[in-house]
Amino acid sequence: MNNQTENSNDKPQAVQANSLCTCWDVRHSEHIEQQLSEAGQILANGGIVAFPTETVYGLGADARNTHAVASVFTAKGRPSDNPLIVHISHMDQLGSLVSEIRPLEQTLMDHFWPGPLTLVMPVRPDTVSPLVTAGLNTVAIRMPDHPIALGLISASGCPLAAPSANRSGRPSPTTAAHVIEDLSAVIDGVVDGGSAGIGVESTVIQVQDDHTIMILRPGGITEEQLSSFAKQVIRDPALQDSSLELTPRSPGMKYTHYAPQGSMTIVMGEHDEVVNQYIQQQIVQAQARGEKTGVLVFDETNISSADTVVLSLGSRHSLAEAANRLYAALRILDSEGVTFIMAQGCDQQGVGVAVMNRLSKAAGGQIIYV
Repeated sequence: MNNQTENSNDKPQAVQANSLCTCWDVRHSEHIEQQLSEAGQILANGGIVAFPTETVYGLGADARNTHAVASVFTAKGRPSDNPLIVHISHMDQLGSLVSEIRPLEQTLMDHFWPGPLTLVMPVRPDTVSPLVTAGLNTVAIRMPDHPIALGLISASGCPLAAPSANRSGRPSPTTAAHVIEDLSAVIDGVVDGGSAGIGVESTVIQVQDDHTIMILRPGGITEEQLSSFAKQVIRDPALQDSSLELTPRSPGMKYTHYAPQGSMTIVMGEHDEVVNQYIQQQIVQAQARGEKTGVLVFDETNISSADTVVLSLGSRHSLAEAANRLYAALRILDSEGVTFIMAQGCDQQGVGVAVMNRLSKAAGGQIIYV
């Protein structure tokens, strides 16, 4: 990727990420407003542009423009029954998109917005493309906690439908380079704002009639945080049993997501030495079959295997670090040509719920307990 050379004496020019995709590097620019205005104009005219948020990079399109939204599905190769999240930059945009705001929903927005919390709410008729809602009577909305994202949404004048900016099924992008790797040939541009902070997508929730909060997708806001605002927080049953999925009400509820190119299995166990022994046995067997092997483990687990790509997710006592590292690690395994991956699971507490959800999706649900 070619980054823009900063020169305060010259008018900033968007640069080419390659011959196909424009990149605006705003990380150290003195001309961010002008660059965001250029990218925002492309969105206003029906184009699609990737941009950073505090979670991952999103691929934005005017949520009201069916042709633009269709371009996002085409670029990603995304199934059309998978709804999109609409991103807004000001609360006054919300009323034009939803038909009702419940008191608990308002309380959650007041506390967590801007931030990595998406609310599924009743959609106001004829306000967004039907492709955004996948034919449902609800729409998922969030306000990202990232100045570049907020600035771009405002510059475009559009509520932006924005799934993660990667090929469908691939690990989500946490840098502009990841976006370019997957999508440079099929999108109009990418705003490079540096690495995403949280590293996993937003938590998606729906407030039930009995004021229970149902988590449809775990993410950057934890179950424990939400429990301060409702008498009960529950997880959608489909998070535990994918066979229950009928019509997805949220991104991430259906299909294999976040997957590396190699086959992947998660290993769970109470004792590090047992997990360590099992992983090493599987690596030896895989190498004997001619596989290129890799492992994802926590610092507390000692894995040493010749000719194996060993990547750390950080300490199991700091699962926010694992969330931040996960997608980049999966992409490194791909770049190394790894065909067989063993990944260590983690406790499902706090953001660990989101980490295990993404690991399980990446592994196609293959989990071994030892």
